[in-house]
Amino acid sequence: MEAVLDLVGGKWKLLILYHLCGERRRFSELRRLVGSVSEKMLSQQLKELTADGLVRRIDFKTVPPHVEYEPTAFGRDLCDSMQPVCEWGARNIGEIARIAEARAIHRQADAPQ
Repeated sequence: MEAVLDLVGGKWKLLILYHLCGERRRFSELRRLVGSVSEKMLSQQLKELTADGLVRRIDFKTVPPHVEYEPTAFGRDLCDSMQPVCEWGARNIGEIARIAEARAIHRQADAPQ
């Protein structure tokens, strides 16, 4: 587990990979899908995923630039492994939402006034 977390740990990598599991995507499309990630962070995370062999960057060598990303076979294998976690999340979304709400309330109570 430590080796896997070292590879995909952090806030964005699994979410990026999740959105790539179904199809090839352009940077701008990933940015919309992932949400509040900055362009700089998305770019950095994609570079790391590519360097680690989970994602393939396809450069069409056009002007303006056209680049797409897709999971490699190694990345697709991880995508398949993520499916049960997604199903667990769907089954337990009510409890997950309750925990998130409790955390938000706790953070507000702890915030300096």
